[in-house]
Amino acid sequence: MAIIKTHSTPQTLAQAAAAHIQDAAFEAVAEHGFFSLALAGGSTPIPTYQTLSAPPYEESMPWEKTHIFWGDERSVPPDHENSNYKMARDVLLDPLSFPEDNIHRIRGELKPQEAAKEYEKEIREFFNGDPPHFDLILLGMGTDGHTASLFPGSTALLSPQKSRLVLANYIDALESWRITFTPRLINAAFQVTFLVSGEKKAKRVYQALSSRHQPDKLPAHIVNPAEGTVTWYLDAGASKYLHDA
Repeated sequence: MAIIKTHSTPQTLAQAAAAHIQDAAFEAVAEHGFFSLALAGGSTPIPTYQTLSAPPYEESMPWEKTHIFWGDERSVPPDHENSNYKMARDVLLDPLSFPEDNIHRIRGELKPQEAAKEYEKEIREFFNGDPPHFDLILLGMGTDGHTASLFPGSTALLSPQKSRLVLANYIDALESWRITFTPRLINAAFQVTFLVSGEKKAKRVYQALSSRHQPDKLPAHIVNPAEGTVTWYLDAGASKYLHDA
């Protein structure tokens, strides 16, 4: 069952999400000595990342024991303006002087299939388990219900792909390639947290949390960790129809 936390503004959402991430970090480090965090892309998590890179989190977080991954990436070089890595680098990693050895980026400059295979290999080697269990995966959700780069009708949602951890997806609507975590990898996490803001996403949030299971049409429905928890952090706009229901 999903845990839903609503906040009045994107800024208060960011403050609460940062505290949530820190709690998960301390718990993970206490349990097994490190914290594995997969970041979400897009614009919604930027205030959360900025909060984490500023006091008090810049000093209170166990950054030296934190390993950063990405749930998805565009097929672009790391210095491209559309790169999820570049966004996180600009607002989180560089301000923190984050340890380079703890950064595990998707190589979007490679051919998409090659980038996906390399990233899956790196994840398997890091965790040395099958499937790997991330301590926390951050996700967003688009106005079409996509999460990570799992879009409606995506091949990554089909059964022949279920054994894979990372896949290259061609998104027809965007005419571009994406590299993404698969449902199998997402659902092996100890915690999955959605960060969603804006009234434009309110109807999809309502559908994701209240409608029947339709992962092919609403990919956010694939998020259902077998042993982990799912938490939704929403601002007033994104949670509008939950209050009206």
